[in-house]
Amino acid sequence: MTDLQTKPSSAGTVSEVRPSIVDLVRTAAEDGATIVRGEIELAKAEARQSAQRAGKGVGMFGGAAFLGFTAWFLLSFAAAFGLVAAGLPIWAGMLIVAGVYLLVAALLGLLGMREVKRIKGIERTQANVKETIAEARAAITPASTD
Repeated sequence: MTDLQTKPSSAGTVSEVRPSIVDLVRTAAEDGATIVRGEIELAKAEARQSAQRAGKGVGMFGGAAFLGFTAWFLLSFAAAFGLVAAGLPIWAGMLIVAGVYLLVAALLGLLGMREVKRIKGIERTQANVKETIAEARAAITPASTD
């Protein structure tokens, strides 16, 4: 920012020269631009850091999903072979575990279908819009005088 400047006068004394309005506006604009550039750089740095953390988080979720699926797969085999150890043939143990999964899948599918059928859409919004349009038309239409 421009401060008061000193300028020697012809008599040898120092006189104060005040900055002009143009100089003050120019300085304010430069300071404003510097602040904006600094804020943009800060936003870029924060966004970069957030993106890096998001990437790490997504990678960790992917690893967790893979390990969860692997555990589910192994537990399914363990359940089937547990039935085999109880005296059933291998095919029967596998069939029972697959049947349990199919029952759970069917139950989830039915519950999901029931929830989807309960979707009503935007009925209240549509009714409000129609009412608003009717009120606007009534307000615009001149009243008939008989």
